[in-house]
Amino acid sequence: MQQRIATAALAAGFVWLPAYAGGLQSLPTTQLDAVRVTASVPDAPRSMADSASSGIATAEQLQNRPRLRPGELMEVVPGLIVTQHSGDGKANQYFLRGFNLDHGTDFRTTVAGMPANQSSHGHGQGYTDLNFVIPELVETLRYSKGTYDVAEGDFATAGAARLEFFNALPQGLAQVKYGENNYQRLVAAQSVALAGGTTLLGLEASTQDGPWQVPEDTGKFNALLRHTQPLASGTLAATALFYRNDWTATDQVPQRAVQSGALDRFGSLDDSTGGDTRRASLSLDYTQRSRQALLSATAYAVDYRLNLFSNFTYFLDNPDDGDQFEQADDRRTMGFTLGYERHGEWLGRHVHHRLGTELRHDDIGNVGLYKTARRQRLATVREDAIQQTVLGGHYGNTIEWTPWLRSIAGLRLDHADFEVRSDNAANSGTADDTLVSPKLSLVFGPWQQTEVFLNAGSGFHSNDARGATASIDPVSGDAVEAVDPLVRGRGAELGVQTRLVPALQTALTVWGLKLDSELVYIGDAGNTEASRPSRRTGVELANYWTPMTGLIVDADVAYSRARFDDGDPDGIGREIPSAIERTASVGIVLNEGNALAAGFFGGARLRYFGSRPLIEDGSVRSSPSTLVNLRGGYVFNRHLRLALDVFNVFDREVSDIDYFYESQLRGEAAPVEDIHFHPAEPRTVRASVIARF
Repeated sequence: MQQRIATAALAAGFVWLPAYAGGLQSLPTTQLDAVRVTASVPDAPRSMADSASSGIATAEQLQNRPRLRPGELMEVVPGLIVTQHSGDGKANQYFLRGFNLDHGTDFRTTVAGMPANQSSHGHGQGYTDLNFVIPELVETLRYSKGTYDVAEGDFATAGAARLEFFNALPQGLAQVKYGENNYQRLVAAQSVALAGGTTLLGLEASTQDGPWQVPEDTGKFNALLRHTQPLASGTLAATALFYRNDWTATDQVPQRAVQSGALDRFGSLDDSTGGDTRRASLSLDYTQRSRQALLSATAYAVDYRLNLFSNFTYFLDNPDDGDQFEQADDRRTMGFTLGYERHGEWLGRHVHHRLGTELRHDDIGNVGLYKTARRQRLATVREDAIQQTVLGGHYGNTIEWTPWLRSIAGLRLDHADFEVRSDNAANSGTADDTLVSPKLSLVFGPWQQTEVFLNAGSGFHSNDARGATASIDPVSGDAVEAVDPLVRGRGAELGVQTRLVPALQTALTVWGLKLDSELVYIGDAGNTEASRPSRRTGVELANYWTPMTGLIVDADVAYSRARFDDGDPDGIGREIPSAIERTASVGIVLNEGNALAAGFFGGARLRYFGSRPLIEDGSVRSSPSTLVNLRGGYVFNRHLRLALDVFNVFDREVSDIDYFYESQLRGEAAPVEDIHFHPAEPRTVRASVIARF
């Protein structure tokens, strides 16, 4: 019955949307001058934001933030931490709002309208590899935290981010960057007028060895081709992306081996771990605007492959060949989104309608787990082919009841269908699920350039399709219980956003979130599994200050408390392993043309990543870390710039990430429970020559 209701509701949305969209042609149109917004928290007096914890970052904020990895673009989201526990070809590790998000399970990310999170992925649910993004070509990054945005679907429990590329660059770009440890990077990009539209071409190639005793030897290549063309009364953009990478990884290492001197801090216990990956995509975006309405449509197709080789337990299971394993993923993803927005009046009050639908289908030809030695397959643990479809629809309604009160009400309906064909017939099968997610926000103000936000709503993340149809553990042969395909999260927050002090925007948020099922890192499998329900609460303070032209200062601090919410029936503890608790960030960006130091540009950033529990009773914890990164440069003329980046300025010996689990070294008589860590890179210097034309 739920499935029939969901299908009928979504079908109605498909019928209703084109009917409304047809009215666009008859509406009078007005061509407006472009307006560039440079604030990460929307401006007062009437921000029109939906919550105090949403915002937009522009290229001006991103371009001079010191950035060791492409994924660190995401750290512009207040309170979000980006790290790495393996090689630089692998997706980053993300932390936000009391979550170890693993590689993206509870944070939804889209790039040029395409979902970046990979469902039922070979390494981890929601795997979000942003290495295919060329940071210099990102024009905006919009973010929202919590479960309150009606347009955000799967994975958007802790929050969501949308990255968009430039249509055209202000100037062409050619950059050569060199650094320690054989770091070399070339970037070139140019936009030209073509056939009545604009074409943007961007290329990136890089390699590096890193500080590791086993050189990383990355071979990364990125290409972007984007054409924007007026069409009818709207704009059509076609974006083609291609990315490939191969690398050797140094995974996390056991603390006992480093402390005893048997292993260097940057050493490896398996010099053949690493991987290779490839991604190719094509997307089409169409937007049509009028004085009262906006129609948007995106269609995309992605071809993706990953072969990832890891070894986290060394010689625990296989004393002769070691415990290396391969995770393989080979898929094609297709989908589309449709959105329609319309302004109007109701009983003399301004009303804004939002209607949308989205469909995503993953055709996963093979997602496999294999035992390997030096990247050669020894045995198959499991192989699966998966057909996975998620269909969603939403409606949102904003009403300005008075000059100081508006409501934002929304409803999402999402349906998932999974079909798994496993090499073990007992784990084959189908599963489906439907969730209805209501959302409501009340916005009070502005008073004295201050608004108060009260938000509540439901969201969800999908579980791995294999877990939704499994009945037997492929390693032990034990019976297992299948998990729900969709996992609900319920959140609420109270926020205040103010600009009482000139040029300073401040947001204070108190929030809470409950999940029906937690995802917990399992060290001996190198993966995650669905587990106990959880509850998180926290408080965030974000500040954004623009005291003069070209100078941006931001300061953020966040505290979270994460606990399992089932009363601890097994008596093992209620703390959630690796859940982030405290983080802080302070940064300065000095852009070209600033009023402070003519000719100079750069940035500085301090990031504090607090201690975290590593096991459920909290008796083992990670060490906190504080890192400072710097960037400085000089503009010689309109064509030539030089820049210098220094990462980990004070050369702190800290960890990027820590885990606690059992492993066994060669020669050890029995497994040992220990902290395993991936060290942060030591002080690293990189220099750039940048040409603009």
